[in-house]
Amino acid sequence: MLEIVIGAVFLAAFLITLAVHKTITRGQAEVEQRVTRVVGSRIPSIREQELKVPLYIRAVKPVIKKYTGLLTRSMPAEKEADLGAKIERAGISDKIAPRELFVLKYAAAAGFTFLFWLLGGAMAKSITQTALIACAGLALGWYFPDLYLNSKGSERKREIEKGLPDVLDLLTVSVEAGLGFDSALIKVTEKSKGVLSDEFRTMLQEIKMGKSRVDALRDLSKRADVDDLSTFTGSIILADQLGISIGNVLRLQSEQMRQKHRQRSEEMAMKTPIKIIFPLVFFIFPAIFIVLLGPALIQMSDTIF
Repeated sequence: MLEIVIGAVFLAAFLITLAVHKTITRGQAEVEQRVTRVVGSRIPSIREQELKVPLYIRAVKPVIKKYTGLLTRSMPAEKEADLGAKIERAGISDKIAPRELFVLKYAAAAGFTFLFWLLGGAMAKSITQTALIACAGLALGWYFPDLYLNSKGSERKREIEKGLPDVLDLLTVSVEAGLGFDSALIKVTEKSKGVLSDEFRTMLQEIKMGKSRVDALRDLSKRADVDDLSTFTGSIILADQLGISIGNVLRLQSEQMRQKHRQRSEEMAMKTPIKIIFPLVFFIFPAIFIVLLGPALIQMSDTIF
């Protein structure tokens, strides 16, 4: 119980300090914005440039790199490749490497174990219960980075599927207007924003660095791991190899993507009634029964007893 009180006091003190800091710096930020409008932007100092870098890059990543070699000596190559694929699908390959993620899993497992051990010591009645709670924290900490990567990858996949039809429409119009495929991709990256635009921008950079278009498209499909995008890249590669008009292929792919998107929306709409059954049965119906039948049951109990 004492550990929980100490933790609550620490959390309250941290939130109060953060609120005071936000209040103080808010006025300074408004003054700096007014000065910037009148005088113009100034060149930030070296310290300001360093502080703009995320805290993870400045503080956490150097510590992880320090222990990477020590903790990843026995890391299998298959495990490293699997973690690398998950990182690419999550879109954070520029922030963390597979070996660094492996070290982060160790740190998360140790941190969650210690936290759950403290909670178990405050709540459990025996050392066995405390050890079981600590083991649950160990498992949660070890698999938490994987859960985060899977969630990030699924969110990124949904965003790509949602934005692909619009991007294909813009790409089709650009190609039919007379632009080449690469030039049309440049226009798409300039006019649109999002995950898919960033992936196309990365592909164009790879082509500028000397990679062939076919290899760049295959790497794009492998990196995104989206079925619709894989179908699109495969069609472009096939059209390029067979000499088929890319404009016709793009228009056909755009229509198919629109149809798939419509079918996916209809499927989600048809699943909605089934998903509503569970909250209706377990939450809404009991409350309705209590409101409707409660007074009658009370009257019957008064009459009988």
